Amino acid sequence: MSTYVYGIAASSHSGLPEGMGGVGDPPRPVRILREGDLAAVVSEAPEGLRPKRKDLLAHQNVLSEAGAAGCVLPMRFGSVAPDDNSITAVLAERADHYKERLQALDGRVEYNVKANHVEEAVLHQVMAENPEIRGLAEANRQAGGGSYDDKIRLGEMVAAAVKAREGEDAAALQRLLEPSADAVSVGPESTGWLANVSFLVDRESAENFLAAVEEARKELPHLEVRINGPLPPYSFVEPGPTEPAGTVASGTDTGAG
Repeated sequence: MSTYVYGIAASSHSGLPEGMGGVGDPPRPVRILREGDLAAVVSEAPEGLRPKRKDLLAHQNVLSEAGAAGCVLPMRFGSVAPDDNSITAVLAERADHYKERLQALDGRVEYNVKANHVEEAVLHQVMAENPEIRGLAEANRQAGGGSYDDKIRLGEMVAAAVKAREGEDAAALQRLLEPSADAVSVGPESTGWLANVSFLVDRESAENFLAAVEEARKELPHLEVRINGPLPPYSFVEPGPTEPAGTVASGTDTGAG
């Protein structure tokens, strides 16, 4: 029977849940594997596990329960090992890395920030900042809309200018929020978002970070900014030593929102 991994903590952690329901139908009982100074929160891995809402919530609930009384390194949904021995072997091999991460992430949470352009606002900005685009648009207007080629040219120029702004605006947003965070992790590009960035924030000063997000919205009104959190610090568990082949395999990301 393969083993499902929820998170990693210090073996001295006093609030690790045992016996509560985890993923699966019926829910698999949660148990604790210990190896030296570390412990893994695990259960049996159900066959054919998929990221359904019930199981995603079960994964998050186990982490919430475990994290209520101390730091836990969250594993992403779908992290499965062949058996218990594979997990304890990874804990032993990567002990220094996991202990360093536990210390670094203690008392910290993750906020994921995504942003995209408000279409009308960014078009207005592009027109205002680019005399060539403005001139061609005016020429087309005076010509009753312009020729087919002129319309295509204008559309291409606007699209290129908006694309260029995406990178600039993503960098500007990150620059405004970085001072209020302890660390930053840039997420993978996702359709419809020009920025997808996670910020590691001290739980006690989270209000300062949220205030910085509101200020960024005011400074960059042509952006739609969405924030998800507080979350377990999924994006900050790694990097670290590579796991031995055939052991823990990371599954679907539930942390970026």
